Amino acid sequence: MIDAQPTPFRKPIMNPEQQQAILSIALLAAFADGANAEREREEIRRLAESLSGEAGAPDLAGLYREVLLKRVDLAAAAAVLSDPGQRQLAYEMAVCVCDADGLTTEPEQRFLAELGRALGLDATVTGPLDRQAAAMAELTAEAAPTYAPAMTAGVAVATVSAVADAELDRSILNAAILNGALELLPQSWASMAIIPLQIKLVYGIGKTHGYELDQGHIREFLATLGVGLTAQYLEQFGRKLLGGLLGKVAGGLGKSLGNTATSMAFSFATTYALGQVAKRYYAGGRQMSSALLQDSFQDLLGPAKAMQAQYLPQIQQRAGSLDVGQIMNLVRGA
Repeated sequence: MIDAQPTPFRKPIMNPEQQQAILSIALLAAFADGANAEREREEIRRLAESLSGEAGAPDLAGLYREVLLKRVDLAAAAAVLSDPGQRQLAYEMAVCVCDADGLTTEPEQRFLAELGRALGLDATVTGPLDRQAAAMAELTAEAAPTYAPAMTAGVAVATVSAVADAELDRSILNAAILNGALELLPQSWASMAIIPLQIKLVYGIGKTHGYELDQGHIREFLATLGVGLTAQYLEQFGRKLLGGLLGKVAGGLGKSLGNTATSMAFSFATTYALGQVAKRYYAGGRQMSSALLQDSFQDLLGPAKAMQAQYLPQIQQRAGSLDVGQIMNLVRGA
């Protein structure tokens, strides 16, 4: 169960130097275990370039290169954050980045311990944040089985009726609306819940078409499309931070809604395109090449982003009713 968090700090909107310091810490967290595959590093590089194009954003593409070359000093980045709420936010984001692709590894735990000391945070602050992120990381493991029996070559793909196909479309749209709603919430658990919900969506689509999928297959499928787990969380976080949403409150489980323009298109569109590509892939017997999967995903992203305006009222309404318990139940299928 997720602990209640420390009382959130109210703080002013962050200036570019403070934004860069927090993003530096988040990138350092992403590479803390040294295990990022080349494809994940490339996705993080891409999003850094994308975020660098945002109005008023720091040079994240350059920052990414500095982090890879180990020229970014953790203590120096932490020293820029004089406000207690900003320090808490930096630690919270680092924990969530480390847990985005699963529970923290030993190198990541050492990094977080060092970060906590650099930020001057004691266990009464870091402990609840660690447990909260761990609870959400466990949801990712529960979203699909860790192991599935190997498929026998030549097994026929399950026939899906027109009714079942329409139901899949509804489930994809509902998942996109839910993840768009999560993007409107400033809390870290909100963005962390997007990944297990996407894994659960792909698992359900595969099962409808006769495939028993496991975590490894689904993660590889997402990565092939360019939806890396760590990179995706970093992008959600970066857009919220640069949009000012995370400058309003750090932590807490309140119902404060953010600017509807902040990052919602990213998760709504990504989830919708992901679901539609998964439907085509498993309906066709998993015959699409990696290149075709990537092209299909990119082709669907544009129309999916345009759809968000149509569904904005539903997204806002969904955001107003979300809480931790409801999200955990949705992932677990309760």
